[in-house]
Amino acid sequence: MTSKRFFSGLGVWLALMLAIFAAPVMAQTTLTSDETAEASADAPAEPHSYQALADLLENEQSRAELIQLLRSEATSLPAELSPEAAAQGSELAPEDVSLPRQLAELTSRVVTDIGGQVEQAATIIGDIFASQGEAGASTFDSSAFIQAAINLGIVIVATFVLFFVLRRLVQPLFTRVSNWSRNGAGMTPVLRLICCVIVAAIVDVLVVGLAYVGGNLIATFAVGETGELSTRASLFLNAFLIIELMKAAMRMLFSSRYEGLRLLPIAATEASYWNRWIARLIGMVGYGLMVAVPLVNFYVAASVGQALGTLIMIVAFIYAVGVVLKNRVRIRDNIYTTAGNSTMVATRVSLQLFARTWHFFALIYFLMVFVLTLTRPGDALPFVLFATTKTLIAVVVGILASTFLTQTIGRRIHLSDDLRRKLPLLEHRLNSYVPNALRVLRTIILVAVIMVVLDAWGVFNMAGWYASERGALIIDRIISIALILIVSLGIWLALASLIEHKLNPETGGGEPSARAKTLLSLFRNALAIAMVTITGMILLSEIGINIGPLIAGAGVLGLAIGFGAQKLVQDVITGVFIQIENAMNTGDVVTLAGITGTAERLNIRSVGIRDLSGTYHLIPFSSVSTVSNYMREYGNHVGEYGIAYRESIDDAIEQLRLAYEDLKASPDHGYKILADLTVAGVTSLADSSVNIRVVIKTTPGDQWGVGRAYNRLVKMRFDQAGIEIPFPHTTLYFGQDKTGSAPPANLRIMQQDFTIDGSPAGQPKAGDSAVDDRFDPRRKLSGPEVEGHNLPDDEDV
Repeated sequence: MTSKRFFSGLGVWLALMLAIFAAPVMAQTTLTSDETAEASADAPAEPHSYQALADLLENEQSRAELIQLLRSEATSLPAELSPEAAAQGSELAPEDVSLPRQLAELTSRVVTDIGGQVEQAATIIGDIFASQGEAGASTFDSSAFIQAAINLGIVIVATFVLFFVLRRLVQPLFTRVSNWSRNGAGMTPVLRLICCVIVAAIVDVLVVGLAYVGGNLIATFAVGETGELSTRASLFLNAFLIIELMKAAMRMLFSSRYEGLRLLPIAATEASYWNRWIARLIGMVGYGLMVAVPLVNFYVAASVGQALGTLIMIVAFIYAVGVVLKNRVRIRDNIYTTAGNSTMVATRVSLQLFARTWHFFALIYFLMVFVLTLTRPGDALPFVLFATTKTLIAVVVGILASTFLTQTIGRRIHLSDDLRRKLPLLEHRLNSYVPNALRVLRTIILVAVIMVVLDAWGVFNMAGWYASERGALIIDRIISIALILIVSLGIWLALASLIEHKLNPETGGGEPSARAKTLLSLFRNALAIAMVTITGMILLSEIGINIGPLIAGAGVLGLAIGFGAQKLVQDVITGVFIQIENAMNTGDVVTLAGITGTAERLNIRSVGIRDLSGTYHLIPFSSVSTVSNYMREYGNHVGEYGIAYRESIDDAIEQLRLAYEDLKASPDHGYKILADLTVAGVTSLADSSVNIRVVIKTTPGDQWGVGRAYNRLVKMRFDQAGIEIPFPHTTLYFGQDKTGSAPPANLRIMQQDFTIDGSPAGQPKAGDSAVDDRFDPRRKLSGPEVEGHNLPDDEDV
């Protein structure tokens, strides 16, 4: 991510660590004879000072006062920022001096000191070039200075030539390592990058070390007096070692030539920009403070060297401010882009706020470093520089760890084909749980980085907090919570995978029964609820919440819910007993609450029934009083077949048996028959038929299909044998008189047969009213004729 260029901008000021090594050098001055005599005079007093210190420490009261004094001095403001210093020259009391006045006094003092240094340096330089000096002052020896400059120049050129030659020789190695880092296999890209960067850093440090040793040999045996290492060469070589090691550290972050050796994920052009300017800054500040300033102190004057050091820091400060202002908009846009890609709301909002204000923090930081360098280089500056270094290390390590977790989250977990076949849902679960766990780890890393940064700047004492009772308790609870979640997740994965293994027909004991499917599915759901509840209670207890009242309140609430939702309780209890008694399972054909259909969904409270018309019924168990299951062990097709009264019953039974033999020989239904045909005999003498009942025992659920096939075969057999399957008959009885004679039955028959041409097939009697005139064949059509038909009249219409 290119937004990490902000951290590289902070990395620019890692070069300020050179001031730690330069501060003692800048403070060194040539001892005069007076100072030497004063030091000799004070030397005999050292044993008395040690004795006085021992006596002071032996006294308990004086020791307590000394400890209190040291603590007050440690927490007091610097002398330059103290109220006493700000109150000098005014009528204000020290306690009445405000902070703005203290800052104003400090600024005035710093500017005055800088002006005095510049004026003093200009005077000394003018005296040197004018070849004038006060009485007793040493005159500038130009010949010795030129000779020393030539010797030092030879050492510098030889050391850098050796360094660049060695760098040239190891370039193929860097190229190979970079290519393997980018295109290698077998490791996570971040781990591969870290390994390659470590290898390259080791090689880089060896090159710097060899160049340093070579420069020492050249300075000792080839320049100046043979066998002696001059102070000038020693200053340069020590500075060379420190500066080049720092540049090597910067190359680990901003490797411009080798894509695979760059820790920060930025473009090559950006890496080249930051690497180039950081190297220039480190070289300018480092060689200026560690080489130029001590040499000027020695050959010219200490005041001139101090002025030169101040000038170098001013130039570095101006340069830093220019870099911040120049890249303000670009880095802001990059941080906005990173915030938009963030998946965490807190991170996104924090980055958006930081994008608007990052340059203010950078300017304040550089100003603080600049002021401390000028005012308190001995104590405050090392703290700032070490805090900066610690901050950079923490941020870079956090970025690498976060990138590693991000790449791990982005990679999908793939199980072996055999394991995926046995546990088909395990891979999906792992790809759901593991990324969330890694996101939590990434959040913990972010918190740890923030704590380390705050600890580096003294805002938060991480070691003291961890040693305290509260800190140890929080860490212990976090570890306990993590272990509880891991154990709970492991138990859930193991039991859920075992249930899936039992339900899988390819890996378990074959195709599981419907009861096994139902019970295992219910057990899995109950297990999930139980695991969530138990884990939540344990976590609350581990956090420090008393779960006793919570459990009691849950019991009272459950009791209240039980009274208020009796139907729900009845549903659950009835459902539990129905499952225990194996009354029905998913896929069974049942009759519940007057509804017959297939049980599609079965849980602890209700059952879903799909009837023959396709309608889905959801039936709560509280409304179920009887369960009629058609799918237990076997089924029966019970058929009743009616024959006419004149037919032989024995012949009909024989045809029923022949139809059964045909059914038994059928490849589609023969294997579904479990027993021979059972003929119950004549069950009833109905109004128009004699009914014969037969029973066919079949496999469960196949009784309907077998019955339909058997009915077809019975019809075919009865038709072939000429056995009549009667339909309902009606007998009309006209009664009898007292003599036993039946009254006449008068019948009136209407015959409506006509020839095609309209002539009557039979001549009715004249005046017979039984024949409707409308159907008189003698009536002629008066309109368009249709062959074989008469047009109706108005009454017919």
